Order: sequence, then structure tokens, then C-alpha cells
Amino acid sequence: MSRLAKLFVLVPLLANVACELDLFDEDSCLFCENGTGTGTGGNSAATITYHSVWGSSATNVFAVGSMGGILHYDGNTWSAQASRTTELLYGVWGSSATDVFAVGPNGTILHYDGNTWSGQASGTTEVLRGVWGSSATDVFAVGNIGTILHYDGNTWREQASGTTELLWGVWGSSATDVFAVGRFGTILHYDGNTWSRQASGTRKGLSDVWGSSATDVFAVGSDGTILHYDGTNWR
Repeated sequence: MSRLAKLFVLVPLLANVACELDLFDEDSCLFCENGTGTGTGGNSAATITYHSVWGSSATNVFAVGSMGGILHYDGNTWSAQASRTTELLYGVWGSSATDVFAVGPNGTILHYDGNTWSGQASGTTEVLRGVWGSSATDVFAVGNIGTILHYDGNTWREQASGTTELLWGVWGSSATDVFAVGRFGTILHYDGNTWSRQASGTRKGLSDVWGSSATDVFAVGSDGTILHYDGTNWR
């Protein structure tokens, strides 16, 4: 193998390692996360890397991923849906079977009304990585350089996060109890008015957050990191 050929093999491998170790900045990590595929603007589902899944019931499940890939499960069969984008889709969430959101790079936000997917104006060009809401009129999207957007049912608007760290995941127990997690142990909390930082006790990257209640929340991340919040402290 020539030196040039070896370089083309090694660079993606090293980039993936660097991304896992949080050595790259937010935009550089897109190099190793974009995956391959032909997209659901004419995609082959078998060649798409899927990043997120959400469903409203056992017969209504969505999976989203690279090259605008979106699959829908009706309880029996997975079928591709036209996303009308080739952007990588990182996150998906919905308030119902007819109100589903998917997010990705370049401020991409897609909305599904039960029949078709269409783009929404996000007001940002940053990479969006996670989406969650308490209702159809209270939806949050998070992403690069501390980007947090809020949707009121009509318009997406940016909120002050107080950080420039990459944010990967968002979840809440209610409209006044929302958590966002990200790089270097970043945990933010929203009380319905402002976002504030919480002490996580770690510098590890946190990739997702979920809970069963306001006093039972989990965050997970790199190197086997699992944190639990009891309503007062993360441990």
C-alpha cells in the first residue's frame, strides 16, 4: 500500500478516536460523524447510519440518520420516508404521531405532520444534535457552541445557554424542569425562565439525558460515564 493510500485509511480512524476523546472542536467532529448513504430524497435504507429513534406507540416509530435518512415503523414493516434533505439527522422527537421533529447540521429542523416532512426556519446555521419537548408548543433543540432553541408552536427562537460547549442531549420532566448535557461534563438546567449550569463532577463528554421524574434523572457519556440526579445533586 502506498503512503498516500495509508493516509486515506488512517485519517478517518484517527479522526474517530479524536472525536471520542473530545479532542476536536464541534465542527471538526462532523468529519467522522456524517456516515455514508444516499439519503431519503432517494436513499437506500441499508446504507444509512441511524442516530436516533422515537415513537408515539408500538405502531408508530421513527428512526433518523445520515444523508437525511428517515424510516417509519407501522408495527409490521419499516419503510423509508422522503425527508427532502441530505443533511445528517441527529435527533428525533414528537408530541404525537402527527407532530414530529428531526434536527441536524446547518440548523436543520424538519417537521412531520402525519403525512409529509417539511423544513422549518431555525434561525441558526449551527449543528443541532438533540430535540425534546413537553408539548407541541414547548420544544427544545440543542447543539454546537451551546446553541439552545425553543419552539412555541409557531417560531423557533434562540435562548441564552450561558455556555459555548457542544450540547448533545436534552430532556425534561416538565416545561419548567429541563436538562441539557454535552462536552466536558456540561449539564444545564432550565427552570422555565433561564438556563443555569449544574455541577456534574466530571469532565467526560455527556451524550444523552433521560429521567422518570424530576428527582430521578440519568446522564450518560464517554468512557462508561453514568450520572444520576436525585433532585439535588449529580453523582
